[in-house]
Amino acid sequence: MTVEQAQQWVSGLELSGRAAQIARDVVAEIRARLDFLMEVGLPYLALDRAAPTLSGGEAQRIRLAAQLGSNLQGVCYVLDEPTIGLHPRDNGILLRALHKLESRGNTLVVVEHDEDTIRAAQHLIDIGPGAGSRGGRVVAQGSVQDLIDCPESITGLFLRPGATRQATTPRPVDAQSPVLGLHGAGLHNLRNVDVDFPLGRLIVVTGVSGSGKSTLARDVLLSNLRRTLADAGARGKRRADSAARGLTPRWHGCGAITGWERVARVLEVDQTPIGKTPRSCTATYVGIWDAIRKRYAETTEAKVRGFSASRFSFNTAGGRCPVCEGQGLQTIEMSFLPDVKVVCDSCGGQRFEKTTLEILWRGKSIGDVLKMEIDEAAAFFATSAPIAHTLRLLQEVGLGYLTLGQASPTLSGGEAQRIKLVTELAKARADRTSALPRRGAGAGSPAGTAAGGTLYVLDEPTVGLSMADVQMLLQALHRLVDAGHTVLIVEHNLDMIAQADWIIDLGPDGGDAGGRIVGHGTPAAIAACNTPTGQALRTWRGSR
Repeated sequence: MTVEQAQQWVSGLELSGRAAQIARDVVAEIRARLDFLMEVGLPYLALDRAAPTLSGGEAQRIRLAAQLGSNLQGVCYVLDEPTIGLHPRDNGILLRALHKLESRGNTLVVVEHDEDTIRAAQHLIDIGPGAGSRGGRVVAQGSVQDLIDCPESITGLFLRPGATRQATTPRPVDAQSPVLGLHGAGLHNLRNVDVDFPLGRLIVVTGVSGSGKSTLARDVLLSNLRRTLADAGARGKRRADSAARGLTPRWHGCGAITGWERVARVLEVDQTPIGKTPRSCTATYVGIWDAIRKRYAETTEAKVRGFSASRFSFNTAGGRCPVCEGQGLQTIEMSFLPDVKVVCDSCGGQRFEKTTLEILWRGKSIGDVLKMEIDEAAAFFATSAPIAHTLRLLQEVGLGYLTLGQASPTLSGGEAQRIKLVTELAKARADRTSALPRRGAGAGSPAGTAAGGTLYVLDEPTVGLSMADVQMLLQALHRLVDAGHTVLIVEHNLDMIAQADWIIDLGPDGGDAGGRIVGHGTPAAIAACNTPTGQALRTWRGSR
């Protein structure tokens, strides 16, 4: 049974005598818990639904329903980004549930970037003003107006009336635009969906939580393309059509995918860590460390001493500190306690031994470079074009505060995702831009072709990002599209949705009531639709 069916069945139970006495407390408890699930907007979920098949928003609301059913008082609840996976329509459900917990005498401390949640708070604490070493201070606290009145508060800047977050003109999509066609998608709750994804565009898949967005984008489109392109690559065929490739794709969860030959590569850019050891750092991941090592090997002093680029690697013996083996930290094992990491006494955290650190370029050693913030490094390497280009990209996505040697495991999910995007931007071929319409081109512009581009798939990339960070992320995504690639995003954030070239809206609700295409087109076209996403977009546009 679904939650709604179970609630009706339990409410209709007619027991008498001994059976009524036995079941009295049990039935009351079951009814209350089903009521809470209804209250958080999950009437469509089957009671035997496996947890791994739940969307992020559904899992979040189930946890809230469990707390609502506990009837505890005097508890301090700490919630980290509770709106993750929730459609703007569902935010109201979440806020009502939080207010109900608070009304019972509980305290709720919420870490959040969602504007509706921020405005609903009774007391705000704004941390900043920047990120990393530039943050860590309480910039402002109090009401929404207190944040708006604080000139240092970036959050307050975006909360001001008329804040500059406007949707711009989408790239045109017409009958001649190349598309990736998905036909007969029927996995999970998808209902034989047929949908076209215009190539060379920023596409956003929207819909309420549980409507089938991730199933459509990741489980069907991404997984099928990843397997098919891998099979085609293994055959070593580079012809224009599947027959010439000698490949008959095996589709899973759909009838067919057409136009896949136009895609050279498919890549999921998620928020998983970019490295598991301190040896992986910002500079190594974005691919500039080799160029920096070569730069130091080309100095006169390095040549006199016979040092090659390998001397300036902290991953191989020779130039690295022999005590910490190039990690800059030493691990001290503690009995019955977690291990403790301390700065290496020998190299002082600079990862290299003394002789290597004596080689200077523009007055800085290789160890000094690792400790540089990206903003400083961009100016330092301004004359080295390949290095400077990548560093500028890191600045443009808002990561100028990171150091080049910051260990990958210490990066947040949002930071890791933006570093992955910069890596792709650095590799993007600018010559593809001439074949595609630029953002803001007229509706009559030629559609161009996206043959040979990469399809990037992102699932909720705005998780953990502030309103300012979302704008920087959008700039990076638009640069990928300008370079001839296609970006497909599953998203609930209205700032992101409003800047899409093309929106595919699923619904009308979640679970069995979803899984259908209820709208597709530009943000303006979706705003005119009577769907949850359309209504949210109209409200968003009306407030700006």
